[in-house]
Amino acid sequence: MAEPDRQHGELEHRRYGSVTVLVPAEGAAYPNGGTVVVAGADATLLIDPSLAVRADSADPDALMISHAHEDHLSGVRHFDVPIHGHHLDIAAIRSPEVLLDGFGYPPDRREEFARTVLPPFGLIERPDAIAVPTGHRFDLGGGVSATVVHLPGHTAGHCGVLVEPDGFFFIADIDLTGFGPYYGDVGSSLAGFIASIEAVADVEARWYGTFHQKGVVEGHGVVRERLAAYRGVIDTRRQRLLDLLAEPATLAQIAEHRLVFRPHVDAPHVETVERRTARLHLDALLADGAVVEAEPGLFRAAPG
Repeated sequence: MAEPDRQHGELEHRRYGSVTVLVPAEGAAYPNGGTVVVAGADATLLIDPSLAVRADSADPDALMISHAHEDHLSGVRHFDVPIHGHHLDIAAIRSPEVLLDGFGYPPDRREEFARTVLPPFGLIERPDAIAVPTGHRFDLGGGVSATVVHLPGHTAGHCGVLVEPDGFFFIADIDLTGFGPYYGDVGSSLAGFIASIEAVADVEARWYGTFHQKGVVEGHGVVRERLAAYRGVIDTRRQRLLDLLAEPATLAQIAEHRLVFRPHVDAPHVETVERRTARLHLDALLADGAVVEAEPGLFRAAPG
C-alpha cells in the first residue's frame, strides 16, 4: 500500500517507496495528471510535470517527458534543469509548433486548437531537450534507477518509466480508463498500441502508475485484468466498424458515425481524430481480409 496521503498546497503527495506521485486536488483527469517524482540518494527525476505543478512542487535535477502532448509538458516552464524525451518525440517536446503539427489538424482546426486549447498549458520552446533511446537509464543513487521503456502507439515516442528496486512502472497514457486507447495523432499506431498493452502486461511490477484518472494500480494480476478490459475497447471499435460496413460507406461517413467520441462531444480535434482512427481500423481490417474496398473510397464488410 502507498504511505498515507499528505497535502501540499494544491497537490496531494502519494508515496510508493522512492516514488512520489503529485496528484492535483481536483483529480488527474485531463487537462490534469499525476506527476511522478523519483528520489534517489544523489539525484531526483521528475516525470511529466502537469498543469498543477509549480516551481515549489519539487526540486528535480532532471525532467523526463513520457511523450509530446500538452498536458505532459505544461509544467516544464517552471524548471531550468535538463529535459529528456524519447528520440521519436523529441522534436515535438522541443517545439510547440511541431507538437501542433503532430495532431494533423487542417489549418482552420489547427488555428482554433492553438487559440482556444493550448494557451492555459503555457508551452515553451525547449531546443535544449535531450533525445534518449529506448532503455535509457537514469541512475539516481542509492540503488535507485529509472529506465525508459518504449511503449508506442499513443504517439510514436510514447514511453513508460520503470523504477527499480521499488517495482514502480509508470505507464503514462496507457491510462486504463473506460474511454480506451487513444491513437488519433499523425504518429499514432493501432498495432503499436496493441503491442504496448501486451508489453506492459508482461512486466511484473508492484505498482503501475497512470498519468490520468486511474492513478496507481497495485499488483500484476490486477493490472493484467484492467489491461484486458482496456484492450477490449479496441475490439469493440473494430466490431462497431464491421457492423457499420454491412452497408458500403466512405471514410467520411465512418468518421461521422464516430468510433471514439460520443455524439455530443464538440471540440476542434474530434473530426480529425475520428477520421484517423477510422483509417487505422480500416487498414487493419483490409489487411485481415475482413473488409474490402468495393470501389475507390467505398468500403464494406467482406462477404461471409
